[in-house]
Amino acid sequence: METCGNSHKKQKLSNAAESWGKQRATNVTYQAHHVSRNKRGQVVGTRGGFRGCTVWLTGLSGAGKTTVSMALEEYLVCHGIPCYTLDGDNIRQGLNKNLGFSPEDREENIRRIAEVARLFADAGLVCIASFISPYSRDRLNARKIHEAAGLPFFEVFVDAPLDVCEQRDVKGLYKRARAGEIRGFTGIDSEYEKPEAPELVLKTDSCSVNESIQQLIDLLQERDIVPVDASYEVKELYVQENKLDLAKADAETLPAVQIGKVDMQWVQVLAEGWATPLNGFMREREYLQCLHFDCLLDGGVINLSVPVVLPVSTADKERLDGATAMALVYEGRRVAILRNPEFYEHRKEERCARQWGTTCKDHPYIKMVMESGDWLVGGDLQVLDRIYWNDGLDQYRLTPTELKQKFKEMNADAVFAFQLRNPVHNGHALLMQDTHKRLIERGYRRPVLLLHPLGGWTKDDDVPLPWRMKQHTAVLEEGVLKPDSTIVAIFPSPMMYAGPTEVQWHCRARMVAGANFYIVGRDPAGMPHPDTGKDLYEPTHGAKVLTMAPGLITLEIVPFKVAAYNKVKRAMDFYDPKNHQDYDFISGTRMRKMAREGENPPDGFMAPKAWAVLKEYYKSLEKA
Repeated sequence: METCGNSHKKQKLSNAAESWGKQRATNVTYQAHHVSRNKRGQVVGTRGGFRGCTVWLTGLSGAGKTTVSMALEEYLVCHGIPCYTLDGDNIRQGLNKNLGFSPEDREENIRRIAEVARLFADAGLVCIASFISPYSRDRLNARKIHEAAGLPFFEVFVDAPLDVCEQRDVKGLYKRARAGEIRGFTGIDSEYEKPEAPELVLKTDSCSVNESIQQLIDLLQERDIVPVDASYEVKELYVQENKLDLAKADAETLPAVQIGKVDMQWVQVLAEGWATPLNGFMREREYLQCLHFDCLLDGGVINLSVPVVLPVSTADKERLDGATAMALVYEGRRVAILRNPEFYEHRKEERCARQWGTTCKDHPYIKMVMESGDWLVGGDLQVLDRIYWNDGLDQYRLTPTELKQKFKEMNADAVFAFQLRNPVHNGHALLMQDTHKRLIERGYRRPVLLLHPLGGWTKDDDVPLPWRMKQHTAVLEEGVLKPDSTIVAIFPSPMMYAGPTEVQWHCRARMVAGANFYIVGRDPAGMPHPDTGKDLYEPTHGAKVLTMAPGLITLEIVPFKVAAYNKVKRAMDFYDPKNHQDYDFISGTRMRKMAREGENPPDGFMAPKAWAVLKEYYKSLEKA
């Protein structure tokens, strides 16, 4: 937000010709570019097409121009639209630092900004100009500069009443203007001329930042600047309520395929939209793209690194060959319809070699793959009813759409997700607390943590989901994490232990649910090699791969900091190699051993109530 007045203590800087020795340029000729806008649009950003334009935000100081402009910039960049914000305060520290706030200087200020914005727009960027720009003639001149260059210009009036702007006045500028310390302050003793016919009016006193951004995106989509698919809508595969009775009746007449629990978990993943934009289990074309490129390529590059497939036996394939639809049956109940099925060979060894980087048959998920059907069947999935497991945890199984609504209700301006399949200790909590702190320092006002344990199949020696959820609840009760800015929910996917390949899936699924930051830990989705006991994947590769993975543009990766128990501080702390002797690295194996033997960890390693849950779990194993 630019300061919009002169302090009587500060001498006005002039841009008069006699002060700067300037004269109007002569003998200059415009040089045409060899590169066309269409050609530039093909290489600027990750989405083809020229999108150059200027979004001009105007309004009183404190109306919310800077807040809206920075949020819009973040949204567009995260969705592959190249963008840059020109802000009043920033411009006056450089390009326009020789200008004051007289009417003449203000006119020149806006003229220069309009010319710079035109250059940004001509380069193919969405340029967001955030300036008070109080005079109608100056804004009209900015528009004409763009129109003369054949570039779109959108005037947006950020409208908030003067009293609201004064209440928001974090810099105290209105108070100083009222006291006479700043002269020529817009809205106090200098007039603001409201736009007569702006492309959009944002009532920031009554709508949230997210609602303002949505209005701007709607405008840019209407004007073909932002493609409609950039909004990345969640694609749920549940049958619409008004068609449900007909679909259920149809399902009863169709040939059936029996599916197991892990298959049912994948049905839930698809139904709730975690694998957006899939229409159902992968067809061969989608499967090959996933297996060879970790992405879907039709309709843009969309990260999807793990096969979402349904294996069937040769007998089922022969029985169903030629069928136009089939019912999927789980525990005697018809739960979904698979329409227009496509059968293709399940080349198991090749799949395992590509997905896991090994064909070791003692790997628990590979073992399931090798024992599954010799054919895969893809098709369009219609899921008949919301999937419930009736295990006392269904209230935590929030869909991506429900999570987005929760974030909206909490007025979240940043969502950072933490995926886990193990109990939370204070080292994890330290990382989450540090991320929250860093987001606040970056200007976010309401960051929300999505604590998102994996809730599908896991290997036998992992702590079961009910006990993990009980432990996570204890962590919140102890105040280690803030309940008012944390959502605990269950991610329904099975665990595949596929290392860097799988961690992309975990990340992109949270992206679909609205997360824009993702915390990645050490050796994500990894496990010891079944034969050698060594790490199956290099522990740092998961984080490194995520920073390079295609199709994850709408969120930022938060790298894991190594945390260990600091014996001097008697608390978990970020590791400092200079004081290596002060740290105790308590491994998961050692933690489980202590809990199994009923011992307590060092003070500060884990919240006491949470540790008690772990001890209770291992004690229950002895009874069993």
